[in-house]
Amino acid sequence: MTIEKAAALRALHVPGKPLILPNAWDAASATAVRKAGFPAVATGSAAVARVLGYEDGEATPVAEMLAAVSRIVRVVDVPVTADMERGYGLDPAELAGRLLETGAAGCNLEDSDPRTGELVDPDEQAAFLAAVRAAAGPALVVNARIDTYLVRDGGGRADAVARARRYLEAGADCVYPIGLSAEDEIGALVDEVGGPVNILFKPGAPSLARLAELGVARVSYGHGLHRAAHAYAVGMIGAVSEGRSPYE
Repeated sequence: MTIEKAAALRALHVPGKPLILPNAWDAASATAVRKAGFPAVATGSAAVARVLGYEDGEATPVAEMLAAVSRIVRVVDVPVTADMERGYGLDPAELAGRLLETGAAGCNLEDSDPRTGELVDPDEQAAFLAAVRAAAGPALVVNARIDTYLVRDGGGRADAVARARRYLEAGADCVYPIGLSAEDEIGALVDEVGGPVNILFKPGAPSLARLAELGVARVSYGHGLHRAAHAYAVGMIGAVSEGRSPYE
């Protein structure tokens, strides 16, 4: 079943007709995503970590993160792709095996060290991705996150394109230059990479229709929806503390 779901997820990555993923953080939010009609569910590591009581950056014990993924897989009938940061210190074979045990059909893997924020050497990351692919075979859709737009010393588009091509050659199904939001840069990168590209939707990003026109194959919302939902809940709790109705 996992291979079939991975194949279905892979087929949804169509340049010009992007897979839209409003990232979930628990079973309830995943159910809401599915009920809204989305054909796949993605987790966001930052949101899941905070729900579990940890900070982002692999502070969550891997067993707890995988258990959260398992709960999400259990409540939906569509492929689930899990944000696994940089693998939580697991070797590629164990990472792939434990992720497949949850029933997940895909994963995000980033190319910066979550503890230091520094970029990983692209050859080292490519080898890591290749080893995950070898262990998982076709049963996982690998979304290779590229962090050059997040770190101070990132090399911009040239570095991002070089990393993207290298990661696709290593077996990644899609590349994710997180933080990239300038319309002209997105279009240029998509053209130069020559493979499926994932863009993070955030304030100031091009519209979904425009991202489709630019040839994007996947759009994620990261922890944005959880952050907004949590802020709303904080406001309601504050109203209760002030003796006001939280429902007005």
